Amino acid sequence: MNAPRNPEEEAGRLPEPPPEALAHSQRVAARIGEAIDAEGGVIPFSRYMDMALYEPGLGYYSAGARKFGEAGDFITAPEMSSLFSVCLADQAEEVLDRLGGGQILEMGAGSGAMAAAILDHLAARGCLPDRYLILEVSADLRERQAETIEARAPDLLERVHWVDDLPERLRGVVLANEVLDALAVERFRIRGGAVRRLGVARGQRGFAWREMAHDRELSERVRAVEKDLGRKLPEGYESELAVSMPALVRRVGECLSRGAALFVDYGLPRREYYLPERNRGTLMCHYRHRAHDDPFVYPGIQDITAWVDFTTVAEAAVASGCDLLGFTTQAHFLLGAGIDRHVAHVNPEDTLSQLKLAQEVKLLTLPGEMGERFKVIGFARGEGIGMSAFGFRDLRMRL
Repeated sequence: MNAPRNPEEEAGRLPEPPPEALAHSQRVAARIGEAIDAEGGVIPFSRYMDMALYEPGLGYYSAGARKFGEAGDFITAPEMSSLFSVCLADQAEEVLDRLGGGQILEMGAGSGAMAAAILDHLAARGCLPDRYLILEVSADLRERQAETIEARAPDLLERVHWVDDLPERLRGVVLANEVLDALAVERFRIRGGAVRRLGVARGQRGFAWREMAHDRELSERVRAVEKDLGRKLPEGYESELAVSMPALVRRVGECLSRGAALFVDYGLPRREYYLPERNRGTLMCHYRHRAHDDPFVYPGIQDITAWVDFTTVAEAAVASGCDLLGFTTQAHFLLGAGIDRHVAHVNPEDTLSQLKLAQEVKLLTLPGEMGERFKVIGFARGEGIGMSAFGFRDLRMRL
């Protein structure tokens, strides 16, 4: 990976924000600057990322800018094609059928497109969940989700309930598409053989990286990664740790009384995540469908993500007392879920629909598109609970 460019250079390669968006970003930057000053000149990158994304009323996911679809900054799989959601719905149906009913909980439901498609498909199958819960921290997104579901599945909106946190107990299915990549991460650098925590300070062009004082907990976590890898990370190596992710995954596993959880995201097993050549980490930012690696450009109006270490997800799931159902690529999962079967149901004389669906399948499954970059991991609590899609090609040995 190339070294990050400075914000001024990066901004020159991105579309110019409209005046109101730029003013909003400046307000976010001012709030972050106040936090930096209050902490003596530097804050951990995890706090910067959390404020840029979730600061109440200001952060990227907390304010009102459109994020998903052609008019936003990126397109997720449910926005790209309902086939993705239908395949997940079929897997959820397998679990609900085994349980004799239950609930579905979707974490971070985006625009609501996946919820609407799943509910519509399960209604047609006669297998609706008792309730469809949506865990969403953004009030703005809750409104948009309700609008989407009302427009696409109006008769089913009354079955949807928004919640502020994971329930204590849930019998059913938890679905999370592109949730883990948006969790705040800690950044670190190996220098002089030691683990240096990377923070954010004021810079000549807004914000800049700065090494912070030694952090024992972060150092121990990085050393644990090295122990698992069986090698030291090289001098100058930079990467990240999603420090809050294990606790979140454990909570999901612990809340399941009986049922399964499914996480879909872009990422890698640990041994591939921390390859020597991946020496600048995996931070990725999105603004108006342009991807780049500088988190200090337009804070508050661009998305900031990091790839997911799926080995950490698997470890946390097992620590919660759950069993792994499988781990595979999005392409293999969708093929195992029968995406081709859903395409075949289209009237063969409807050429335009056939071509449209064929294109969607390519985008979802081809290695150069989403098929290989995105992975799927599932875990469950309860005897006899499974998902047939993992039977196509299970890659748990890579974890």
